[in-house]
Amino acid sequence: MQLFVAEKMASSSYSNSPCAACKCLRRKCMPDCIFAPYFPPEEPQKFANVHKIFGASNVSKLLNEVPPHQREDAVNSLAYEAEARMKDPVYGCVGAISVLQRQVMRLQRELDATNADLIRYACNEMPPAAAFQYGRRTETGHGGTSFNQNTGFYYPSQWNDHCGDNERSGDGSM
Repeated sequence: MQLFVAEKMASSSYSNSPCAACKCLRRKCMPDCIFAPYFPPEEPQKFANVHKIFGASNVSKLLNEVPPHQREDAVNSLAYEAEARMKDPVYGCVGAISVLQRQVMRLQRELDATNADLIRYACNEMPPAAAFQYGRRTETGHGGTSFNQNTGFYYPSQWNDHCGDNERSGDGSM
């Protein structure tokens, strides 16, 4: 009896176990099964989602048309889209992409606001003694930079318009 149990356990090892697709479809997994390399028996939900959204027949046709070196990427894309469709049947992964794009835009606005705060801080905050020391200098335009007489700092040209230092007039003359 013990020998039979041990033999049965050995036969149900990974190599003899049907892939998740064949297990789900309740068919015998053949050595040339198109699903076996991409739907291992440890991931039954991956195939179940793909099967529910796209259908096993369609996935089989698609995998046969795709070159072998691209099949894994195709299966990963199908699995991602299927999972997204299970969560959001209307928009699928497009809904997730939209959420991420809105998040990126919000974070970009936040970054822009923080950079503007840093520029304002750099333009307006300097100890009075240092401002007096550097404030007497009147140099302008050193290789794309300008001298702010209020703070005594040289700013790259991209910052000049944000500092409010009144060095430039509307026509670009000093």
